[in-house]
Amino acid sequence: MSISAILIIISSIFVWSVPADAIGASMLQGIHKTLPIAWILFGALMLLRALEYTGSIERINIGFTNLTQDMRLQAILVAFLFGSLIEGVSGFGTPAMVTAPLLITLGFKPLSAVVLALVSDSTAVSFGAVGTPITVGLSNATANAAELNAVSHQVVTLELISGTFVPMLLMMLLVVFLPSQYTSNKMKSALEVAPWTLMIGLVYSVTAFFTQTFIGYELTSVVTPIVVLVFAMATIKFNILLPKNTKQNPWIQYPRSTEEAELKSDMSLFMAWLPYVLVVSLLVLPKLFAPINTLLNSAIDLSVNNILGFKGISSDWLILASPGTVLLLVSIVTLLMHKKSPIAFQSEVKDIAISMKSTLSALVVTLIMVQVFTNTNFNTANLVSMPNYLASFMATHLNNVWLMIAPVLGAVGSFVTGSATVSTLTFSSIQANVATDAGLDKAMVLAAQVIGGAIGNMICIHNIVSVNGVVGFSGQEGQVLRKTAIPAVIYIVLLVISIYIFL
Repeated sequence: MSISAILIIISSIFVWSVPADAIGASMLQGIHKTLPIAWILFGALMLLRALEYTGSIERINIGFTNLTQDMRLQAILVAFLFGSLIEGVSGFGTPAMVTAPLLITLGFKPLSAVVLALVSDSTAVSFGAVGTPITVGLSNATANAAELNAVSHQVVTLELISGTFVPMLLMMLLVVFLPSQYTSNKMKSALEVAPWTLMIGLVYSVTAFFTQTFIGYELTSVVTPIVVLVFAMATIKFNILLPKNTKQNPWIQYPRSTEEAELKSDMSLFMAWLPYVLVVSLLVLPKLFAPINTLLNSAIDLSVNNILGFKGISSDWLILASPGTVLLLVSIVTLLMHKKSPIAFQSEVKDIAISMKSTLSALVVTLIMVQVFTNTNFNTANLVSMPNYLASFMATHLNNVWLMIAPVLGAVGSFVTGSATVSTLTFSSIQANVATDAGLDKAMVLAAQVIGGAIGNMICIHNIVSVNGVVGFSGQEGQVLRKTAIPAVIYIVLLVISIYIFL
């Protein structure tokens, strides 16, 4: 990414004739845009460590184990639904790093745990980290609230078809494509729970649609997993659309060890889940009470406008309204609830800061590149900006098939940059310009970009390396990528079909 940034800067100076001060302003803009993302990431990691530190994560995992021993159902509960909740609150690759170790604790093999965790962290990514891929990701294409809502509505509309099949894809991966003790009747083992997985997928998609419509896109990937988790647990308890063998003879990948089978905790499930309830409540509160919303959006404004005098080169950061602040506050409250001293937590904070270094160093370089690339309209050669030039070229030559290309571009962006948000931040201006030049529905094209970026999370090398490192599976990135590429391609095909159905 550093090489790409250097090439963009060189092209800006010598081809587009962008003045040095304009490039400097764009670089400062990129650095400042890193700060709100870093704040959210810090808050997310703080909450995650607090939950691990207090034993809440382990208690949640035990709750899943007590509900069902069938690993087909556990994969959906832990990897897809619980992972989606973590994505909605945290994002930035956190869910897979949480759910993969949990799956291993439940008896899943490392390859299965990593692949399932990565593939599961897809549908919820479009609204991950409390809507960051929309709010931040689309900031180079539009800052208009109505347009952001229009794009997010298109996302949940398209996912009514494409997103519904994700739980079933997970099931097919686990039973058919990943190694297990069952060498025959693999398809039968998958198909007998297919009705349940399709029901869960449909309920998830419909819940997301109504959450986005009536509550807002910021909480779509927070409220939806909670609702569907409760629904899924109820269907398992009452054996709805499930074969009897899920209880009488549960499907397990390989026999569990004694340690894996004997998980215990004195904490109540309510206390374990309470931090997530607090996060949702604090995020919803400003939406319900306008005075609170006004206060949060005006009390501490760290935004910068017209950097170095260039009109339009700006960056927003309302720190009190940031999800990062809520996440940080809840992490502190979580420690206090469990009578853990925040001071004793200092070593964890240091570890978090160290773990963020590599992510932020890559992110700041990427955002500098993106902003220099986007702001090349500030030139003395009377040229259109780089995004506009590329958009014009692609609209001329590829406009007839652009609706197929848009999600692929988003997925490739995530694969390269390591983030669905950064993918959309990088390509949203191009997507918007192509849509305008080709006469396509702008909201539809941007929605395809957002979902494509979410799908790209499955094959993102950065995520694969991180998750492999967490579960001690380093060096097997190629093996994981070959497994996650299959559902990624299928998901994109389903998305393209959805686009043409709803066009």
